[in-house]
Amino acid sequence: MGVFSDASNYAGNPVEEQDEIAKELIKRGRKVIKLSRGDPAVYFKTPKYIIDAYVKALREGRSQYEYFYGAQELREAIAQRYKRMYALDLNVEEDIIATNGVSEALIFLNNVLMNRGDRAIMFRPFYTLYKSLLEINHGKALYGSYDEENGWAIDLDHLRKAVKKATRVKYMLITNPNNPTGTVLGRKIMEEVVDIANDNDILLVSDEIYDEILFNGAHFTSLAQIAKGTRHVILNGASKNFDSPGFRIGYMIVPGNDKISKEFKERVVRYAQMRLSVNTPAQYAVAEGMRNVKEHRKAIKYMVKEIADRTNFAYKLINESKYMDAVMPNGAFYVLPRLNIKDIKIKDDTEFAKRLLLEANVQVTRGSGFGSKNHIRIVTLPEKEIIREAMERIDSFCKKNK
Repeated sequence: MGVFSDASNYAGNPVEEQDEIAKELIKRGRKVIKLSRGDPAVYFKTPKYIIDAYVKALREGRSQYEYFYGAQELREAIAQRYKRMYALDLNVEEDIIATNGVSEALIFLNNVLMNRGDRAIMFRPFYTLYKSLLEINHGKALYGSYDEENGWAIDLDHLRKAVKKATRVKYMLITNPNNPTGTVLGRKIMEEVVDIANDNDILLVSDEIYDEILFNGAHFTSLAQIAKGTRHVILNGASKNFDSPGFRIGYMIVPGNDKISKEFKERVVRYAQMRLSVNTPAQYAVAEGMRNVKEHRKAIKYMVKEIADRTNFAYKLINESKYMDAVMPNGAFYVLPRLNIKDIKIKDDTEFAKRLLLEANVQVTRGSGFGSKNHIRIVTLPEKEIIREAMERIDSFCKKNK
């Protein structure tokens, strides 16, 4: 055995794997268009009322370690939000655990549940870290699929067959609205997924980090609204809806009072105790972000309007290209185009993404990093003129490699 554990075998985040190359190109004077990272605060300033609340917290001396569950004010604000939006009644003292973003919530989830050889069901394409964080805890992914030909809806028949054959499944993880496809699951499909999880006694986990970024007539159904009686965990945070990714405020909601849910919460809390605290002033700032409904509605309305306009614009340009086609997104801020790889003298999406950056100065993320080969993920947060220039560069790159 070597000095390092086998955790070192797992790759980093595919979203960031070209960052060093992009930095070097920028140093050389290249104008690189970055469509790789979904960071809204780069394009939309974090709302002033949230920044003011952060400053106020610092001035009031709120820089100490906070309670490991999360600040009382933050947990109360989260409970009020879920009551207001989804009619969910939560026990503030037990059902909500603050985390350093959803990423830490996923770390807790896998640390608590997974033993070597245990499995989790996730759906291709998936958020990049789902698989890495599972495997680093020696778990194995069992894949369901989103059906691209059916608007990236969950393939329920495939899921039923997969679950029927599966053993040692600890949880099933869905992302709604979806990263990387930008699609929103309908209520009927969500109810079917809940039934499948219920029938097979599987913990259902829902990552709902984009639950207010909806457009094109999409309607969002939270797991909180339909999973009553089914053991479930909801993951959410402030990075997207409250435009504050650098604050690193996430949270885990575990509303069940059955024996297994209680034990799960107890074990998560042990990990929360070990890491001491989430960013203290940021917790108070996000609590104000949630409580001040009037200011939040103004901020989210403007941001979603702009995101919808930019996403629809990108989708139009993608589908006008001879070299790509995509399903229309209706949530989050991504498009996942399929490359017409046979028309391009490039082996796969990995080579495409690397050469696109080197030759055309556009940074995207390879679809295989999300479990979807021969696709690329495009972030639609930049202004339309930047998106237009990026699409022109991509199209020109494809023509040169026709």
